[in-house]
Amino acid sequence: MNEEQGKKILIGVGALFTLLFCLAPFLYMLLTALSRYADFLRPETPYVLTFSHIRTVLSSESIHFVAHLRNSVVISLVSACIAVFTASLAAYAVTRFAFPFKGLFMLTVLALSMFPEISLVSYLFAIMSGLGWINTFQALIFPYVAWTLPLTLWILVSYFSQIPEDLDKAGLIDGCSRLRVLIKIIFPVAAPGVFSAGLLAFVVAFNEFLFALMLTTDYTARTVPVGIALFEGLHGETPWGEIMAAATITTLPVVLITLVFQRRIIHGLTRGAIKA
Repeated sequence: MNEEQGKKILIGVGALFTLLFCLAPFLYMLLTALSRYADFLRPETPYVLTFSHIRTVLSSESIHFVAHLRNSVVISLVSACIAVFTASLAAYAVTRFAFPFKGLFMLTVLALSMFPEISLVSYLFAIMSGLGWINTFQALIFPYVAWTLPLTLWILVSYFSQIPEDLDKAGLIDGCSRLRVLIKIIFPVAAPGVFSAGLLAFVVAFNEFLFALMLTTDYTARTVPVGIALFEGLHGETPWGEIMAAATITTLPVVLITLVFQRRIIHGLTRGAIKA
C-alpha cells in the first residue's frame, strides 16, 4: 500500500467516523420514537417496533403538538421573510452607496448580535407586556427579525458586493427606481444568497427557545421547542417516546430541506469576501 492509498483510507475512515458521530443522536432519537420501551438499550429490554408514540403526538389534544408546529412554521417563515427583505435593503445600500464608516457599521451590527438572549429577555418581556403582545405571534416575530438580521445582512452584503454595478446603471437608464432594480435585477441574480440567508434565518427562528418560553403562555402562540420541553409538565413524568417522536417529526423537514438545498446553502455562504 503506497502513500496515496493510505491517505485515501485515512480520509475515508475519518469521514465515516464524523458521519457516525453526527448521525448517532438523530438515529437514537428515531429509534426511541419507534420503540415501545425507551430503555431498549438495556440487555434485558427487547426492542419492539411501534408507531404509537407518533400517533399519540399527532392526535393527543393535551399535547397540542400540531398547533405548536403550525406556530413555529408561521412565525419562523414570516420572521425570515421580513429579515431577508430588510437585510436586502440594507445590503444594497452598503454595497451601492458611499458613506463614511461603512466598515464600522458592519462591525457594529455584528457586535450587537453577540449579546446573549438572557441579557435582553427581561427588557423584552417588559416591552411586550406594555404593548399587550404577550402570547401573540408578533411578540416573537419582531425579536426574531432583530435576532436574525445581522446574519442575513452579512450574507447578503457578501453576495451583493459581487454583482456588477453596471446592472444597476442599466436598470436606472431604463427608468427603474432603486427599489425596482433591487427586486427585478439584483434579487434574481443573487437568488442563491437570498435563499441561503432566508433558510438560515428560518432555522434560527425555528430553533429559538428562550424568547418563546418567556413570551408565550399557551398553545395558541407557543412554538415547538417550548412545547416539547413542557411535555414533562403535561404528563407528570418524562414520556421519552413522545418527546423523541415530536423531536423526530420536527427535525425531519429541516433536515430534508437542508439536504435538498445544501449546494445552494454552501454556495451562498462561501461566495466572495466582504467589500465594505
